[in-house]
Amino acid sequence: MSETTVMESIAPVLPSVAAGDRSAMETCLQRYEGLVWALARRMLGTGAEAEDAVQEIFIDLWRSAGRFNPAVGTEVTFVSTIARRRLMDVLRHRARRPVLAPLEIESMEETAMEVVPEGMDDQALRALGVLRSLPSDQRRMIEWCLADGLSHSDISVRTGTPLGTVKSVIRRGILRIRETLGTGRAKP
Repeated sequence: MSETTVMESIAPVLPSVAAGDRSAMETCLQRYEGLVWALARRMLGTGAEAEDAVQEIFIDLWRSAGRFNPAVGTEVTFVSTIARRRLMDVLRHRARRPVLAPLEIESMEETAMEVVPEGMDDQALRALGVLRSLPSDQRRMIEWCLADGLSHSDISVRTGTPLGTVKSVIRRGILRIRETLGTGRAKP
């Protein structure tokens, strides 16, 4: 018996998710995480973009669970359809995203010295060096958040990136900076 046939014979969990049952959402995650991850890896590859997409897919499932109608199709089909639509959105957004040319920098330390006022301690210079080594999109989001005081929502609107993705990108960057500096892990 195939995995799809087994899933179709199990009672649907989405009506319970729609009713607000927390344990049903956990069951939904366990039941469909393999399917959703397989689709994400196939369409996006591995990495942060796929992780963010999977997170967004399960948020979409939670929000739209009330629309599931077993008379129209199976729960597996419903989950697959939502996943594919979200993944196609990511691919369309990726295609529209402009390719940014990397900055020509002779030396990170020289650049950091130009930007940082005299008297800045070594740890601050190291932090700036790590920040500068992050991918440009991630660095820019962190700078907007920390230096310019933009909220995650503002950054989401400015970049056209889903709010959850903005939060994940910023958090991963800050964790990388902290780990590199040896200051430990960020609090959840």
